[in-house]
Amino acid sequence: MKHNAISFLIISLFLLLLAGCAGQQRRFVIGVSQCSDDEWRAQMNKEISREALFYPEAEVVFRTAKDNNEQQIHDIELMIRNRVDLLVVSPNEAEVLAPVIEKAYGRGIPVILTDRKIHSDNYTAYIGADNYAIGHSVGEYIAARLQGKGKVVEVMGLRGSTPAAERHRGMMEVLEKCPGIEVVASVDAGWLRKEARERFDSILAVHPDIDMVYCQNDRMAAGAYEAAVKYGREKEMLFVGIDALAGEGYGIAQVASGQLDATFIYPTGGDRVMQTAMAILTGKPFERETFLSSALVNHNNARVMMLQNEQIHQLDNKIDRLDRQINRYLTQYASQRTLLYTCIVILALFGIALFVAVRAFWAKNRLNVELSEQKRQLEEQRDQLIDLSKQLEEATHAKLAFFTNVSHDFRTPLTLIADPVEQLEASKNLDEHERFLLRIIHKNVTVLLRLVNQILDFRKFESGKLMMYLSEFDIAKEINEWTEAFRTLSYKKHVHFNVSVAPSDKAYTMIADAEKLERITYNLLSNAFKFTPENGRVDLALSQFERDGAQWLRYQVSDTGVGISAEHVKHIFESFYQIDVHYAGSGIGLALVKAFAEMHKGTVSVDTAKGKGTIFTIEMPMKQAGTLAEGVEKNAIMANLKEGAVLSADQETVQTVSEVADDKDKETILVIDDNQDVRDYVKMLLASQYTVIEASNGQEGLQQAMKYVPDAIICDVMMPVMDGMECCRRLKSEMQTSHIPVMMLTAYTMDEQKIKGYECGADSYILKPFSAQLLRARLRNLIDNRHRLQSFFADHATIKKESVSEVDKGFVEKLRALIEKHLGDSDLRVDDLGENLGLSRVQLYRKAKALTGYSPNELLRIARLKRAASLLASTDKTIAEITYEVGFSAPSYFAKCYKDYFGESPTDFLKRKEGSK
Repeated sequence: MKHNAISFLIISLFLLLLAGCAGQQRRFVIGVSQCSDDEWRAQMNKEISREALFYPEAEVVFRTAKDNNEQQIHDIELMIRNRVDLLVVSPNEAEVLAPVIEKAYGRGIPVILTDRKIHSDNYTAYIGADNYAIGHSVGEYIAARLQGKGKVVEVMGLRGSTPAAERHRGMMEVLEKCPGIEVVASVDAGWLRKEARERFDSILAVHPDIDMVYCQNDRMAAGAYEAAVKYGREKEMLFVGIDALAGEGYGIAQVASGQLDATFIYPTGGDRVMQTAMAILTGKPFERETFLSSALVNHNNARVMMLQNEQIHQLDNKIDRLDRQINRYLTQYASQRTLLYTCIVILALFGIALFVAVRAFWAKNRLNVELSEQKRQLEEQRDQLIDLSKQLEEATHAKLAFFTNVSHDFRTPLTLIADPVEQLEASKNLDEHERFLLRIIHKNVTVLLRLVNQILDFRKFESGKLMMYLSEFDIAKEINEWTEAFRTLSYKKHVHFNVSVAPSDKAYTMIADAEKLERITYNLLSNAFKFTPENGRVDLALSQFERDGAQWLRYQVSDTGVGISAEHVKHIFESFYQIDVHYAGSGIGLALVKAFAEMHKGTVSVDTAKGKGTIFTIEMPMKQAGTLAEGVEKNAIMANLKEGAVLSADQETVQTVSEVADDKDKETILVIDDNQDVRDYVKMLLASQYTVIEASNGQEGLQQAMKYVPDAIICDVMMPVMDGMECCRRLKSEMQTSHIPVMMLTAYTMDEQKIKGYECGADSYILKPFSAQLLRARLRNLIDNRHRLQSFFADHATIKKESVSEVDKGFVEKLRALIEKHLGDSDLRVDDLGENLGLSRVQLYRKAKALTGYSPNELLRIARLKRAASLLASTDKTIAEITYEVGFSAPSYFAKCYKDYFGESPTDFLKRKEGSK
């Protein structure tokens, strides 16, 4: 119910927001770029704005360039970037503004040209007067007013603008028919009053006789008139302008006052511009060329037009006042409507809150009843769990007792194995192979004895029967003896090993159980060496400090190994805990370290991070309370523990890659296992028949497989860095290695793990411990089966396609297609084929050979020979023509290859072909 109320609130607020914004949203933006800001353009902008009142869905943005081409180009570029819906442009100069207007038009923005055009047809519509017709009318007026005789001065607008050019052309066409009328001067005043005054001032100084001055707009006519007044010659000549704007000081008023003899109406057409723009935006029909009408204004009609314009001005003011009032009313209406919707929402929320409160009250009562029932059920479950816990504790004690008894039983047969093995190792009649097998037996029996002894000691600790045998000794001296065996291991594994004792003014004499401190050292160093890669570092450091007035020992073992993730750190001192299935180990060593440290009233901590190494720190009092034991000597168990710790650290490796020379006469096998003894044993079993490559984890194994492309892979399941399952999956998904059969080794017998392995692409499974004969037989069978699949690629009908992976099918199809495509290219190399397939030369050779039985060169030669045979049988081409067409470089070499493959030469085939006709 709470969720329903929130949903209703969100929907209500959304509707309110829509209602408040519905009347304000604008759908179209129209950009207006004016070339200047004179009174004529101000009138046009006013007309556009007034007409826009009838289109509330449109917004008009005005910009003026003030007779500057660069500014107008910048304005239009800005409007393009702002994505206006339509562009209205009055170009300053046609040639300069044409590119940017064409750019806007090319971007899909409709363009309306007003007043002036450009030298291009890339615009949507034009609205303005016919400047040529106006110029023609001016010429006719001049001819009539001067009665065919007189001198005329022309003051033009900007010569680069189309109105100036068209008005001049229209006037001149009329005056050319009147030989008595002479245009004595024509100057460019850029449509400006000041410029016209200065230009005409210069003309007056040169021409004493002027009958009429024609200016292309009223502003320039006013400037010319001012120059004539300066010289007192304003009565000698007539002034004619164009625009006929209403208002004081503008064209019509100038005619009425006698300054101008006449002016011609040049309509602004702002309303027509807005109407056409909206027709374009709404998809309605419109005229592409709209020419506005013009008319003569002289002293006969100037007064009447002033009265009409005054009346129009008054009406415009009334319209503006009405528009402001309407906007004010609309604003009030929107505010009132928003207030109404807000009240409705508040009432609805109040109703919802009331309903929710009632529902919550009912729900609370119902929940109290349910909680009472749940409490009763939980109490019953608690009693059951207590009973189950007691039963589980009893069962656990029984299992541990059984496990302890079994561990005791293990020691006798292990001892009976270890001693005969040592005697056999001393024999001089053994060959190297037998001695290698005995070393493996001795090493692993020693490791197993250490494990059994540690389990028995931990069981004694749990049952409270593990005793402390205190003695006084120098820990600094003892450490050097305890760590001596690990120095040989550090040289073998290329690990930097350092033991340091911090200087102290007090001796490192301890009263403690020396045997247990020695075993702490073995366990910590064994773990450190086990998980530290080649060229890594292991450090053991001793130091003293004071705590509560007593001397304490700080004992640290650090390494630069793989580290431990945060999720596992808090559990590593628990008995039988393993970091994950990828790391071998009993899970008892660190638990014993913690137990021995606590027996000495000390603590143990770990500082580690995944991939950044590990630091174990033990702190304990230097003097333990108790009676010193007499005659404490080392026993055989301690020797086994020490040797077993070193051997255990040597067995597990995190980085060991073996690279061997490729023997083409032998098939190549890659063995991936983190246990050095397993790799050595498998290599010994296979070395006589195969070339064996080694890798100590899945990641290194994947790299070796990509590099060497072996014929088969033997892979352990549990490994650090990358386990066997992930390694197998990656091998089967890569084009370079997807065809290689993979045999998985595992100590787990669960069917679920086997299923997972087969799902990852494994071809076979062997359980540890395994028979050497079984390993060899299954490996041989896997390789032979892969050879049988080669016939699939030589003859599609031999084997069902389901027996080959899609990756391998795709590889062969791509290889065939490439060979077919480049069959006629005699320069085609294997490297070119490999580059197209994303493989190196070696990878391509091994994969093609493994899948098809042929090298890439052989496949290419066979394809060429088959094509040549087809051409010999079906065409009349010569042997030389066919030789070069199928990509052979010489007919003699082609003939030799053809005979080797088909048993007869091309010439013999052609003779037999002719004889059969």
